[in-house]
Amino acid sequence: MPEAGPANTVSAVTLEPMTEHDLLEVVEIEEISNLSPWGWDAYHFELQNGLGSLMLVARLSPDQDVAHKSIVGFIVARQMAGEIHVNNVAVRPEARRLGVGQSLLRAVLAWGREHDSTQAVLEVRAENTVAQKLYQACGFEVIGRRRRYYKAPVEDALLMAVSLKRKP
Repeated sequence: MPEAGPANTVSAVTLEPMTEHDLLEVVEIEEISNLSPWGWDAYHFELQNGLGSLMLVARLSPDQDVAHKSIVGFIVARQMAGEIHVNNVAVRPEARRLGVGQSLLRAVLAWGREHDSTQAVLEVRAENTVAQKLYQACGFEVIGRRRRYYKAPVEDALLMAVSLKRKP
């Protein structure tokens, strides 16, 4: 597996811990991004009981506000068995290609290294080539396939991973 590259953040993006007050916008972004739905209750539960998890929201600077929405993206990841699992990551369509997704992913990868995780893994729809390119830009590569993983519509998932081991 390749090493994750150095952080390439966009100066206009601010990442903050997700709070309960962010959940309506997070769920809105989830819905318009066609993610497998978690919904408000699942995010709230993770916030309340999320030991070993990282939940971040991304905001643009006021001069780059997109559609007058406070939150333009989010990520939810959890550390389990020495690895990071990226559960959900999404960016508002009008804020895509501004580096928001990369900033969120690179923050999670840095967090994983700080917590001595060996790798980060995620699943992505096999047909979602745009997301796959984003993940590849952050060092992820395909390591497997999960048949019929997604529902509505039924679709395979590609399992992607990146090594978080520090070079000696």
